[in-house]
Amino acid sequence: MTKIIDDPMRFGVGARVTVAVMTDRYVDVITNALQTTDPGDLVVQTGDVSTYLGGSETELLRYLTDLAAAIAATGEHASITVQLSRGCPGEVVCELPGGAGPRPVDVPEGRETGRFAAAEWALYPLADDVRAGIEPDHMRDIYAAIELAKENGTFRASEHFVTRLEGDLGTVLATVVAGWVMVGRRVQHVTSHLTVSLNSPSHG
Repeated sequence: MTKIIDDPMRFGVGARVTVAVMTDRYVDVITNALQTTDPGDLVVQTGDVSTYLGGSETELLRYLTDLAAAIAATGEHASITVQLSRGCPGEVVCELPGGAGPRPVDVPEGRETGRFAAAEWALYPLADDVRAGIEPDHMRDIYAAIELAKENGTFRASEHFVTRLEGDLGTVLATVVAGWVMVGRRVQHVTSHLTVSLNSPSHG
């Protein structure tokens, strides 16, 4: 019987976030947002390239929404890059304690922020064997996530290597996290990549 690991840190649930702000006061904008965003139960480690977040899917969505909303509230044109990963706590070898399979957790609920965002999103189910009796089929899981985006109105287009999302910042982030979590019910190791554009002059 496949053992499910409940501890998100042991299961390798986390994210890396990089913020770029198109202003000469970018240091203040980024550091203020990081300092005022409540880490809650997350492990938060900021470096010179990105900020690592480790913890539950619900807490990750909450933190990402709060951080991005704080950046958006400045009115500055900004880009936020997010890499999500779950099911691989190591760097090279993805062996989990107890030989765990997929991590079936509830899809976390997001919140609207009142801020518009445009984003490019990619989802990567990294499965090459049968786990918990589930045959790997990466396109099945990707299409299911895209269908979710269509249902909640954030889907705009399929483009080269990415899916274009638009809408309320909180809903866009919730869509991405939901798709990532849904795949994680079938696939042990899944990653997702998102680039969000805020306050862009091209948004009109």
